[in-house]
Amino acid sequence: MAREVDEDKRTTLRRFAALGAASPLAGLATADTSLSREAITGYLAATPGAHFSKLRDDLQLGTGEVQHHVERLLEEGTVESERDGDYRRFFVTGRFSAFERTALGALRRETPRAVLVELLREPGLSGTALADRLGVSRATISRTTNDLAERGLLVAADGYRVERPETVLVLVVSYADSFDEDAAAFAANAADFVSFDP
Repeated sequence: MAREVDEDKRTTLRRFAALGAASPLAGLATADTSLSREAITGYLAATPGAHFSKLRDDLQLGTGEVQHHVERLLEEGTVESERDGDYRRFFVTGRFSAFERTALGALRRETPRAVLVELLREPGLSGTALADRLGVSRATISRTTNDLAERGLLVAADGYRVERPETVLVLVVSYADSFDEDAAAFAANAADFVSFDP
């Protein structure tokens, strides 16, 4: 049993290490960069905005191991982080604007992601309509939309609209597999929500 777990861990690390090695920042790594460090970089390339526990759990690494490698990656400048409420979110350095990092942080949380995706589907929904569609309380929608508005991701005028919807749409489509099934389903049909008027 332990051998199976170790083999699963190695397979996971190798898969994300390959992504890390393909990163444009891979040249910043030193020759003795470990498989774990490359895996963390690759994982963050595929799952930007992940917080520490998700990174640790998905890569099947120990807490101390992740702390050590993440601190080295931060010191090297390969990875950057920022606070998002109770979370510290990690990104490959230089890939995202401040707005994109904020949007990715919101997209990593279930209810904010559901609100953003629903408003990309149908801009202008009211709080009541969002609550009904998502099956959550009006109070939950109120808290979520207020938070998203404070972060500059929503505007409230005749219902709610996503700020910079094209940017948020690209992030949802680009990283849909790292979110949930609803985001993946939305991404698969994203062309239906894009209009082109030359």
